[in-house]
Amino acid sequence: MAQPLPFTVLVPARLASTRLPNKPLADIAGLPMVVRVAQRAALSGAQRVVVAADDPRITEACTAHGVQALLTRHDHPSGSDRLAEACTLLGLEGDDVVVNVQGDEPLIDPALVRRCAELLAERPDCVMSTAAHAIHSRDDYLNPNVVKVVLDAAGRALYFSRAPIAWWRDGVGPGSVDGLPALPSPAPLRHVGLYGYRAGFLRRFPALPPAPLEHTEALEQLRVLWHGERIAVHVAEGSPGPGVDTPEDLARVQALFATLFPDGHTPG
Repeated sequence: MAQPLPFTVLVPARLASTRLPNKPLADIAGLPMVVRVAQRAALSGAQRVVVAADDPRITEACTAHGVQALLTRHDHPSGSDRLAEACTLLGLEGDDVVVNVQGDEPLIDPALVRRCAELLAERPDCVMSTAAHAIHSRDDYLNPNVVKVVLDAAGRALYFSRAPIAWWRDGVGPGSVDGLPALPSPAPLRHVGLYGYRAGFLRRFPALPPAPLEHTEALEQLRVLWHGERIAVHVAEGSPGPGVDTPEDLARVQALFATLFPDGHTPG
């Protein structure tokens, strides 16, 4: 396990899921998925990992396996609202660093979690940090479910979009397929949904008016940029492990987990 750093990992976990009911409690090699997520996150060296749950069944499962958990309101409109309540319950404020690890990422890279915390500590000009990696697939570049991000010269997010950005104006030509652009160079960046926050900002974020762009793109992080705040971005060398949204995803991750960690343990 990495040496401890002064940051807290919060894992929001909501029992209701339209595509995969009771998702946080889904079995991953004999343990609930949310417990596996917390175990992976703990390898980052965080001072503590806390699950912010909407149902006592989640907190009970976490407690049974030695994972700290908080029961938060069940009617939060977003994960950010749940995280803000958890910050209040834990007494986190000001420049305390919080990393949000989604509860459906049992193969999350602990080093990536740690890097988001380190990056925010290094960047006093930013209220948030996140991660991205290069896109090498034309299908991913054009897929609206793959969120893209473009950066400024200081490695801060300029914009997030479901559209293929940056768009290579001169990429359409004889070498393109069906009139679609070739991938630009340098490679476009895929956003990874892992966030570091300053706790003071996270606690006030839900009260900020939503941005028109946020409604258009259905991307909550655009609210941060619209209000003039900055997000530092770590560009990772590779893509993170797959998450779980559907029964098919669960089967895929269960098989991958069994291959990677046959003894059930997840070393960093």
